[in-house]
Amino acid sequence: MQLTGSQILIECLKEQGVDTIFGYPGGSVLNIYDELYRHQDEVRHILTSHEQGAAHAADGYARSTGKVGVCLATSGPGATNLVTGIATAYMDSVPMVAITGNVTVPLLGKDSFQEVDIAGITMPITKHNFIVKDVKKLADTLRRAFVIAQTGRPGPVLVDIAKDVTANKAEYVKAEIPKIEVVTDTIHENDINAALEMIKGAKKPIIFLGGGAVIADAEKEVSDFVLKLNAPVTDTLMGKGAFDGEHPLYVGMLGMHGTKTANLSVTKCDLLITVGARFSDRVTGNATKFAKHAKVLQIDVDPAEINKNVITNKSIIGDVKAVLTILNQKLEQQKHKEWVDEVMSMKQQFPLKYAEDVLTGPYVIEKLNELTDKDAIITTEVGQHQMWAAQFYKYKKPRTFLTSGGLGTMGYGLGACIGAKVANPDKKVINIAGDGCFRMNMNEIATATRYNIPIIQIVLNNHVLGMVRQWQSLFYGQRYSHTTLNDSVDFVKLAEALGAKAYRITKREEVEPVLREVLSLNEPVVIECCIASDDKVWPMVAPGAAIDEVITEDDIIN
Repeated sequence: MQLTGSQILIECLKEQGVDTIFGYPGGSVLNIYDELYRHQDEVRHILTSHEQGAAHAADGYARSTGKVGVCLATSGPGATNLVTGIATAYMDSVPMVAITGNVTVPLLGKDSFQEVDIAGITMPITKHNFIVKDVKKLADTLRRAFVIAQTGRPGPVLVDIAKDVTANKAEYVKAEIPKIEVVTDTIHENDINAALEMIKGAKKPIIFLGGGAVIADAEKEVSDFVLKLNAPVTDTLMGKGAFDGEHPLYVGMLGMHGTKTANLSVTKCDLLITVGARFSDRVTGNATKFAKHAKVLQIDVDPAEINKNVITNKSIIGDVKAVLTILNQKLEQQKHKEWVDEVMSMKQQFPLKYAEDVLTGPYVIEKLNELTDKDAIITTEVGQHQMWAAQFYKYKKPRTFLTSGGLGTMGYGLGACIGAKVANPDKKVINIAGDGCFRMNMNEIATATRYNIPIIQIVLNNHVLGMVRQWQSLFYGQRYSHTTLNDSVDFVKLAEALGAKAYRITKREEVEPVLREVLSLNEPVVIECCIASDDKVWPMVAPGAAIDEVITEDDIIN
């Protein structure tokens, strides 16, 4: 049947099972928005307050479900406002399709009003991108975009569509969408056998989980592997929830703000089994001193990650779930009792600590962990609050901790929180922010109230840019250059002005009653928690140091 480009776009979204898109209208996408109006009962559109919020919401939708998130923006500044969200998704391997409008084909390349080469701009931060100038190619392009976004290591794909393409007509034939096959053809028997020999020969193995374990939906396979190996487990920010954060073998996060136990265990181990992690500098510290006594076995779907940051002794390329399934079938039960006892002794010796007589970020998060029974979806911005959320909330399931790991995007969390709540209406979804991050995209509270999306926004307000101030305090002689935010902004009044219910907590004893009340509500809420300006995230590895040179507050005091 003959359909316009806009109609083809909507039909292709329906083919892909897309039920929600996040966006902001403008001249170049008016035809698309007109068609969305006609199909509003089939494809829900969430109007965000800013295009960046739309990209982050699509990201949160995708991370919390495993499905492709979709965002839509007009040409020029609309498209460029998506860039930070696209880059965030790219760094953390999030499947997303970003659709942008552009000027008509005759006006392309002429510096026309609101024209920008968004394909060129986003080329380094997408898996692939397309410029559609012919309506006959639109359907196939959109279908390819969804396949690319989900295949192998996921990531964002951009489809830029000239405005006249959305108005022109072409023949549309509905297509059956093929199942995305996981990558297994790169899993070779000799690699499996070599890995098994390494595992069987190890006396002090440790399992290191990254985001790839979450993306592969390998929760069961990871658990089976851990129990069969009987070895300690550590993870990255992206790997949270791939293994139960309350399991006795879990020793906490690895790296700059990882636990002392995790950092010392990796330093002492003789085999580091890395599952879906890419050895970020925030994890390795000084890479030349990282896991210096260990052989390294790396399991990853992306061959580009092998030997990129840390040299491996052996690797297995392929879908993490598929690889672990094979290893679990072939691996005999291992013991490692002495090693586990040694690590558990360190776990007892080096617990995470915080001041227990005043209101602190860790206390708020621990109480949230308790009152939600560890069953909420937590999103965060970036900074001290992000690290506290990683340390003190115990993630038992994958896709329940959504944060910007690779790019470190301040302003990410609130949009992601909205996207995750839209995708998971029956879950409590809570964004944890610092006051600096909240300022970045706090206008998205208006999005939550417009659609009555009952998110909970917690602002840990220390009146400073906390993580930057921490570095200034420890490494820059306490010269607090432009990190103090002690101004007249009233977040409670602001939240109320945007239509949300709001609370302010100034004392430790107020935390539990306020959280209990808020968790019983079904409306958008903002909670401001006023904490001290000089609270710090501990432990910490100084930049350039090895991870076993991890310091705590006790080390600074003494």
